[in-house]
Amino acid sequence: MKIIVAITGASGSIYGVRTMQKLRLREDVEIHLVMSRSGERTLHIETGMLAADVRALAHFHYPFEDIGCRLASGSFLTDGMVVAPCSIHTMSAIATGVSGNLVVRAADVTLKERRRLVLMVRETPFHLGHLRTMVALSEMGAIIAPPIPAFYHQPKEILDLVDHSVDRVLDLLGCQSRDAKRWDGTGSGPQPV
Repeated sequence: MKIIVAITGASGSIYGVRTMQKLRLREDVEIHLVMSRSGERTLHIETGMLAADVRALAHFHYPFEDIGCRLASGSFLTDGMVVAPCSIHTMSAIATGVSGNLVVRAADVTLKERRRLVLMVRETPFHLGHLRTMVALSEMGAIIAPPIPAFYHQPKEILDLVDHSVDRVLDLLGCQSRDAKRWDGTGSGPQPV
């Protein structure tokens, strides 16, 4: 599988990092990374990591401005794309099709080719414009998946909450995480797959 991971400037860069770390555990997945400049900055502020640290997790990475690379064409076959985290700016640009950078162009290609596009929108609260934009994207085929924590898996640390959202997104992409904790219907605690 070929999965595009985009990291934008919204808070929550750990979601993109953990998505890549979990995808990297799968030998059948090839990771294609694009990071916005704001994403690189937020990554460093929140995690202390440099863009180079995250690029090392990818099989391929592309400059944010390179709207002529292979990710910008529907003829390059991919299985899906996740924007983790997805800023409101990026979400809005994807919804309008204004492809001024590779993150938006790759998302636009993903939509037009009817491939899976998952947006981990990171903002709260949402105003009506945000919600209408999400509806429009959903109507176009995107999956809106804000990282909203669950507690039935009895999280002990922040990474448990992060991983729960990431595991849900991996499910949506068809790349299930082997250590995902799933509801078993009894409430007796986490049940890894």
